[in-house]
Amino acid sequence: MPYAGLWKLFEKAGQPGWQAIIPIYNIYVMIKLSGRPVWWMILLIIPAINLLVLVGITIDFIKSFGKFSLREQAAGVLLAFIYLPKWGFDKETKYWGASASPEFKEKNKKTLKKSTTREWTEAIIFAVVAATLIRTLFIEAYTIPTPSMERSLLVGDFLFVSKVNYGPRLPMTPVAFPFAHHTMPLIGTKAYWDGLKLPYYRLPGLSDIKKGDVVVFNYPMDADSPLNRPVDKRENYIKRCQGTPGDTLSVLGAQVYVNGKMAPNPPGEQIDYTVTTSGMDLNPQIKDDLNVSEYDNVPYPTMTKEAANTLKGYSNVKSITPNIKQRGASDTQNPVFPTKYPIHYALTDKLPDYKWNVDNFGPIIIPKKGWTVKLDSLTFPLYERAIEVYENNKVQIVGKDILINGQKTDNYTFKMNYYWMMGDNRHDSEDSRFWGFVPEDHIVGKALFIWMSWDDKASFLGKIRWSRLFRGIN
Repeated sequence: MPYAGLWKLFEKAGQPGWQAIIPIYNIYVMIKLSGRPVWWMILLIIPAINLLVLVGITIDFIKSFGKFSLREQAAGVLLAFIYLPKWGFDKETKYWGASASPEFKEKNKKTLKKSTTREWTEAIIFAVVAATLIRTLFIEAYTIPTPSMERSLLVGDFLFVSKVNYGPRLPMTPVAFPFAHHTMPLIGTKAYWDGLKLPYYRLPGLSDIKKGDVVVFNYPMDADSPLNRPVDKRENYIKRCQGTPGDTLSVLGAQVYVNGKMAPNPPGEQIDYTVTTSGMDLNPQIKDDLNVSEYDNVPYPTMTKEAANTLKGYSNVKSITPNIKQRGASDTQNPVFPTKYPIHYALTDKLPDYKWNVDNFGPIIIPKKGWTVKLDSLTFPLYERAIEVYENNKVQIVGKDILINGQKTDNYTFKMNYYWMMGDNRHDSEDSRFWGFVPEDHIVGKALFIWMSWDDKASFLGKIRWSRLFRGIN
């Protein structure tokens, strides 16, 4: 708050200037001088609503000093630190009275009359600001673009994602084009200006992220070249949380274990199978009925365990076997974390062979804020990305020594919580098994329910999946 200008404006309205430097009370005085009801103070404790109310109070306040033009009101809101002192020390600026009162409006009826253009302009600005606040702080629509969450979520499902559950994340790149994420439609240029960046801050939420939650988050690998996107402008991904901060997670034979216990399998989880028939192909209608998926780049059909058990009963099916990779063998053709995206070599001349693959992975400890990890040739490759990229440290390897911000060290204490995210379509999902941990500042929100589902491959009359409308997400 530009206190010097507010002090002088209060004095011009007959109020003691010192009231301007008392937080919250100065807003109460602004409300009184503007003629708005005192109960507006209650609205200031409601997230998102309070921002709109504060803008309204500021506009009413400067109108009380004869600032009626749209330019002046925009300047008073966006550049208050310049214009409130300017008007406060300006001898020509006088207090006209409470701008929200009927007497003021009647007395200045001609001056306050707005043109049609201005009315439309103000309406559009209000709508954009209100919609942006709702998307930022409450709820946002999201579309499922890939099959990585099938059969729980399908390509063409339209979701509502709650920002309230885990706490709304305030914008970190605040200068951006409304309703565009990271790229402008049609022209393909950046939809944001990264010359101004704010620190990560999240408002209180209703709950912490729980194992099993379906979570929307920013794709961590967009931090890398050539995109180099800010955290909140990285691509939106949706996966299921399998591990929370401090958990020890492993995958054995495609089954997730957390802290040594078998994790519940999500509804609709599916993997790839090898199906052998007695010379006759499967009836396409049967595959449709069992929701068996076949992708162009995957030579094996993908289905749930229930669908596979049903398929075994058909006479022309000789065998059906899940394609689960061998335990203790690295996958050189499709390497997993941390081999897939290394930053530095470890303390040897090459990365260690963890003998992990998509079906057999870990155990790995998910970092927790305040947890200190011992760094050596085996642990450093697992946590180097979090230390350097997500927590913004300068990491160097000099011989067999690790330097963090120029200091030789053999341990590191994490500043943030991290999560482990996996797709329900276990063999067709690019997830934490490939790129590692998701930092807490990348979390966008919790998927609540499907409000529309659209099948591009169906006939015109069958494109809407009516049975999925307004379905909750488990």
